[in-house]
Amino acid sequence: MEEYLMNEKDNIQILKRRLQRFEEKARGHRQRVKERFWKEGPESFTDEDLLELLLFFGVPRRDTRGLARAILNAYEGRLDRALDASPGELSQIPGLGLNSILPLKVVHEVAKRYLKSRSFQANYLKSPQEVYQYLMYELKGERREIFVVVYLAQDYRILGLERLFEGTINESVVYPREVFGRAYKYGATFLILAHNHPSGNLNPSREDLKLTKMLSFAGFLLNLKVLDHLIIGPQGYLSFAERGIMEELEREWKEWWKSR
Repeated sequence: MEEYLMNEKDNIQILKRRLQRFEEKARGHRQRVKERFWKEGPESFTDEDLLELLLFFGVPRRDTRGLARAILNAYEGRLDRALDASPGELSQIPGLGLNSILPLKVVHEVAKRYLKSRSFQANYLKSPQEVYQYLMYELKGERREIFVVVYLAQDYRILGLERLFEGTINESVVYPREVFGRAYKYGATFLILAHNHPSGNLNPSREDLKLTKMLSFAGFLLNLKVLDHLIIGPQGYLSFAERGIMEELEREWKEWWKSR
């Protein structure tokens, strides 16, 4: 029995020494990665390198290189999709717990707020591309459809942005009194409608077209012009104005007005 206990103590000591050597090796590797970051600059890092470094802050002792690779593999090598993923989705990757997911979500939120703040420094919007850049980070990564309205002055100066409705966007949930009531509050002349398609399909649905027509006609009656309706997806946008839809709607309501 005494010999057995001595052997167990020896085994424990061996394991402790091995763990100590592993931790020293890991600390050395992490220190080299950090030094390389400052010496060579972040632009020299691959996405996998950056994820490995980021995971240092949530995983104190384990190797994070394999975790970084597993995260990217789970999202087809795309860093944006990995960072947009929810904690629930990320936790399905073996080895990822809440502590290791935390730095990923913190960086994602900081980046989102930074880019959103930068885009909101715009004072004027004069093209669909400028509207897309202005709204991209407001709607990027949203899992549900979000309907927003940008209110502009006569010189296209931005007066306000309102997130008005969430869920399936159609005539039954988007109330004209909400849309145009805010326009009077801001003293706006022009409105730009926008909503996201989380699926990435930018083609307007029948409901999208009916909603745009309803709000465009209502704006005409209230002497407020709807300039455009943008559908925004993860990789781009569709502009009703660029497609000629807004021009067609304007022609329709002018003909209707003349025929009264």
